[in-house]
Amino acid sequence: MCGIVGVIGRDNVADCLLEGLRRLEYRGYDSAGIATLIDGGIDRRRSPGKITNLTRRVLSEPLAGTLGIGHTRWATHGVPSEGNAHPHSDGRVAVVHNGIIENFQELREDLEGKNHKFDSDTDTEVVVHLIHQYLNSGESPEGSVQTALSRLQGAFSLAILIADVPDKLFGARRGSPLVIGYGSGEMYLSSDAMALAPMTRRITYLEEGDWVIVTRDGAEVHDATGRRADRIITQTESSGALIGKDDYPHYMLKEIYEQPQVLGDTLRALFNPAQRSITLPPMPFPLKDVDRITTVACGTAYYAGLVAKYWIEMLAKVPVDADIGSEFRYRTPPLESGGLGLFISQSGETADTLAPLRYCREQGQHILSVVNVLESAVARESDTVLPTLAGPEIGVASTKAFTTQLMALACFAINLAKVRGAIGADIEARLSTALVEVPARVSDMLHMDAAIRDIAGDVAMARDVLYLGRGLLYPIAMEGALKLKEVSYIHAEGYAAGEMKHGPIALIDENVPVVVIAPSDNLFEKSLSNMEQVVARGGRVILISDETGIKRAGKNAVHAICMPKLDPFVMPIIAAVPVQLLAYHTAVLKGTDVDQPRNLAKSVTVE
Repeated sequence: MCGIVGVIGRDNVADCLLEGLRRLEYRGYDSAGIATLIDGGIDRRRSPGKITNLTRRVLSEPLAGTLGIGHTRWATHGVPSEGNAHPHSDGRVAVVHNGIIENFQELREDLEGKNHKFDSDTDTEVVVHLIHQYLNSGESPEGSVQTALSRLQGAFSLAILIADVPDKLFGARRGSPLVIGYGSGEMYLSSDAMALAPMTRRITYLEEGDWVIVTRDGAEVHDATGRRADRIITQTESSGALIGKDDYPHYMLKEIYEQPQVLGDTLRALFNPAQRSITLPPMPFPLKDVDRITTVACGTAYYAGLVAKYWIEMLAKVPVDADIGSEFRYRTPPLESGGLGLFISQSGETADTLAPLRYCREQGQHILSVVNVLESAVARESDTVLPTLAGPEIGVASTKAFTTQLMALACFAINLAKVRGAIGADIEARLSTALVEVPARVSDMLHMDAAIRDIAGDVAMARDVLYLGRGLLYPIAMEGALKLKEVSYIHAEGYAAGEMKHGPIALIDENVPVVVIAPSDNLFEKSLSNMEQVVARGGRVILISDETGIKRAGKNAVHAICMPKLDPFVMPIIAAVPVQLLAYHTAVLKGTDVDQPRNLAKSVTVE
């Protein structure tokens, strides 16, 4: 989840490295650092905490050099501290690393037996000493890097400086992304094309097992066997503009308010308004013949997959298995050839999603992905991509990426049902028309912002919160609980409302708010019964429903958030907005770091 950047240029690279790290801070903000080659040696500046701390350090202690590497850290091995911050260096070799070296303990013991002294608790430092060991044995810098890589086990991307070669930057990837950027007399490495956008739009994604030697004039790529390899240079779609908050106090709130626009953008890419029908991108397999689907995702994207399971099974009558990426491949589930693996990811680089994708490919599955970054590994390794046109999402807690995932998945479910003959043109037109209403109705929900802020005052006092939902709203209950946990640090759990009496009801008393998401659909009476059970035990119900549902609930709810009355099919997208706002305002009242919650990172590129 860490972010890495490397630059070999003509001018002082410190400012360029800091700019790249600012764009990568969503990947981790436990510590940060940069290192440059100066007069045949390596100089470093490191700081615990966010990039602003490092920036102040560099301003007070400037760093020269035209070749450098930088890193923003999400801690895996070793506590966040200056000593554990990257780059790690012994004066001759400097390394920044994203990933985990799984055999680092074994390597460290071997190196310590050869009189190498370690200064940190990290797994990364073994790479520094391993390369140095091979340099001491007489191997060339290129040979030392390649031999060291052959001994590493795990998932990683690396950028490496060697003082002996002041005109070369080395990089490698195995399991974690790494991008080469091509400039004019300058070259770049990064874990994300977005970090390079201000410098260049000409990029190459390294493939699995690649390592690279970068000079000012170009890049020499080698595959895992050491052979020279040609990799395609493409034009990135990432914007060079650094995304700002405009007049919003936090990125999270800005991105919540961007949802009407990005939902409309995503729908327009898949919807034909003249025919009121859904049109998906071409697929190299007959969609109508797919008889089983496996959705795989992590975190918020997993809940989008759960909603898709309900939609697909209800409309298309195709069985769907919804799986958590980090669990999926370790079950080694049997998959019949010709099934569809449906992978959902905002970044398209999530390690726990990529590994199951590759497993599904090996098992003869077709691969369809829903991603927000079309240049990502998930997108590149898929047969077909359904894009979510959310734009860059800077807040760590996903908001607009989630609802655009739902929009794309709703379109997919409708189209699948149509091509399989499970629904006719009349139902497709009705459901598509309901989707067309969503951006405007989400905009209406944003007018509830002030009322939800008032309700958040009650939630902010709680230690525990329960979220309940049925049917399509059950995954939204879990997503609401996740959002609250992520940004406010209040313990929260989401349950299928019917499961409350099978255990969670024991938690309910006058100190436990219970958020019930229950539009007045065919399941409302059952949800009303659950509310009455909560009230009978002193619990305080916060009801998210439409006007009819709120009236029928009466005094059972101490607070109510009114949603528009719409087709039940689209209610998961609408209901996502109030739970996002409730989590946001609760976090603001508690004074937490809303955009960069503790211990979290935006893109989880390690297991």
